[in-house]
Amino acid sequence: MSALVESPAWQALVEHAATARDLSLRTLFDADADRFAHFSLAAGPLFIDCSKHLVTARTRELLVALARQQGMDSAIADLFGGVRLNHTERRPALHTALRDRSGQPVMLDGRDVMPDVRSVLARMRRFSDGVRDGALRGLGGEPFDAVVNIGIGGSDLGPQMVVEALRAHVRPDLKVRFVSNVDDTHLVESLRGLDPARTLFLVSSKTFTTQETMTNAASARRWLVSGLRDERAVATHFAAISTNLEATAAFGIAPDRVFEFWDWVGGRYSLWSAIGLPIAIAVGMDRFESLLGGAHAMDRHFRTAPLETNAPVLLGLLGVWYRNFLGCATQAVLPYEQYLHRLPAYLQQLDMESNGKRTDRSGRPVDYDTGPVVWGEPGTNGQHAFFQLLHQGTQMVPADFILAARGAHDLEGHHDILLANCIAQSQALAFGKTEAEAGAEMIRNGIDPAEADRLAPYRAFPGNRPSTTIVMDSLTPEALGALIALFEHRVFVQATLWNINPFDQWGVELGKQLAGTVLASLRAGTPAANLDGSTRGLIDRVGRNT
Repeated sequence: MSALVESPAWQALVEHAATARDLSLRTLFDADADRFAHFSLAAGPLFIDCSKHLVTARTRELLVALARQQGMDSAIADLFGGVRLNHTERRPALHTALRDRSGQPVMLDGRDVMPDVRSVLARMRRFSDGVRDGALRGLGGEPFDAVVNIGIGGSDLGPQMVVEALRAHVRPDLKVRFVSNVDDTHLVESLRGLDPARTLFLVSSKTFTTQETMTNAASARRWLVSGLRDERAVATHFAAISTNLEATAAFGIAPDRVFEFWDWVGGRYSLWSAIGLPIAIAVGMDRFESLLGGAHAMDRHFRTAPLETNAPVLLGLLGVWYRNFLGCATQAVLPYEQYLHRLPAYLQQLDMESNGKRTDRSGRPVDYDTGPVVWGEPGTNGQHAFFQLLHQGTQMVPADFILAARGAHDLEGHHDILLANCIAQSQALAFGKTEAEAGAEMIRNGIDPAEADRLAPYRAFPGNRPSTTIVMDSLTPEALGALIALFEHRVFVQATLWNINPFDQWGVELGKQLAGTVLASLRAGTPAANLDGSTRGLIDRVGRNT
């Protein structure tokens, strides 16, 4: 067994979990009238209710002991201190500097990075203001009314999720679209109805070599030049977020239209950087800076709050509790806020690309489960899709409910119904309904007792399905920034507990490498001789139709 599994804190939790399986949320609430207060906390603009989890004060004590054993305080300090936590790539993970509002230096290798960060933010402000107020125009002198961001992964999911979340603040006459998939349908449909003379493209690729992004960018370039019949249009209709000035210049993008970021910014942690330029254009730089401010508030909480009352630490510990000690393989994300409809996909990448690892920081295979499968949909849609499994299925799925106390609009009755459903769903998951209660309810409603007895097993709910409820007053840029940072830090906490590196992603590389061989075979019309039988057969089969 690994040192982690053999450690005192881990073994204490194994022993404790044997008794925790018999816990009843009904009993826990009956025994503690103040359980809600004892297991909820505020962190920045967020309120977090953890009272519906299968934990006791003793569970929390043992989990915090695990965090201390794994050096959580030191790990948090190292994260903010520029230590090269991404040891396989020998890089720090200093994305928190991008949103630092303290005015204090943030040192990396003896140098303060904040002047560079502030310089890029200032350039983002000038550029986004120019697009929004019409000072920056296309080749023919017309203002831009469409912005198309071309990227993939962290260069797409983060800014797209934020723009959708803040859609209520996007200027109505400004079309903001995101292209990521190399499937040509994505680009074709995203360009449909746009006027080349009024379209601005943002190409987001650190290396300016990402296959999907550069394929889409090249096709967008051809669309633009074909529409305007002038190669000079590229210099005024394209900007880039990249570190490869040679490649951007070869593409035709002017140097003053290239926005830098740094190798200490990981892709899925990059929306706070110039990768967030489409956010700034969509909602204005003031709101983008408010987003940064909300994230910084969560960063301060994460750095300073004791482990026992530290929101990202506690959520991370709960995730480990369910993954490693109660056998839960998945985590549901359930935003009861339509503007957050892309949040589950964003968190899917954040969590699964970060913690989907099987090798610890010493290079040894782990002998314990790591990252869960993260999935979800907005409420109330999910209630009519997969909630059946959450309530009455054979597996326990911890869930994160997310809601805004005040809605973005004022259509009569809508938001009250949304809130009622969210709160009721967490209640139903936690407390369920016994067969006796189901039978008595049917009899009260006039159903024959024999029929009620027959149907009771189908209408019973086991309960004891755990959930967190995260409440914000309203979906402001500040609240959204804090929410994203909360989940970022939860992922980091779990990686620290599991002794894995959450900042690399070697698992995406093999398929990309093999795709080169397959692509060459497809274009040659003949499968390479060294391919396996299935791959050769598929290349031959699809090649007949190309």
